[in-house]
Amino acid sequence: MYVPQSFAESDTSTLHAFMRRSSFAVLTTCGEGGLAASHLPLLLDAEDGPRGRLFGHMARANPQWRQAECDALAVFSGPHAYVSPTWYQEEGTVPTWNYVAVHAYGRLRIVVDEEAVLEILRRSVATYEAAMPTPWTFDAASPYIRVQLKAIVGFQLEIDRLEGKWKLSQNHPSHRRRRVAGALAAQSDADSVAIAEMMRQGLS
Repeated sequence: MYVPQSFAESDTSTLHAFMRRSSFAVLTTCGEGGLAASHLPLLLDAEDGPRGRLFGHMARANPQWRQAECDALAVFSGPHAYVSPTWYQEEGTVPTWNYVAVHAYGRLRIVVDEEAVLEILRRSVATYEAAMPTPWTFDAASPYIRVQLKAIVGFQLEIDRLEGKWKLSQNHPSHRRRRVAGALAAQSDADSVAIAEMMRQGLS
């Protein structure tokens, strides 16, 4: 990912927190069949390895899992918003896009052990059901779960490299950034409001 120094975010704890909040990622690999990408929820174990480890599962019918033991890239995307040059209230400006993203690089490995795959499913359910009023209970002994287990493949990715890009108009003076943040906060979509809040945090 192209990351100018003014937009770089390198704090691992900040990147990990973002990955947890924006855990529905794009997993990309390249094998004999060329490039493949899947949109998947990925779980992060921040304590496993120097930069953490990602876990997930995909449908066995998805041929991407056969590209295991290859380099992989997981892209975590956050809020993004168009920035109009009119908001700067100055000449010599152009349109742009503000956004936040994290790229995690590593090697994709298939999880073969059935208990390890079940643990990935347990953690997934516990993570995403936690906010439900009446969380669904994962019963690993259920015949239905056992049937579904045969239809999926578990995987892991030890993170070798992390890149974070917080493109929030840091290449502009603070008075311009405040004007942009104010204009974004007045928009009707959640992404613009979220970007405005992140910009204001950077100005405080």
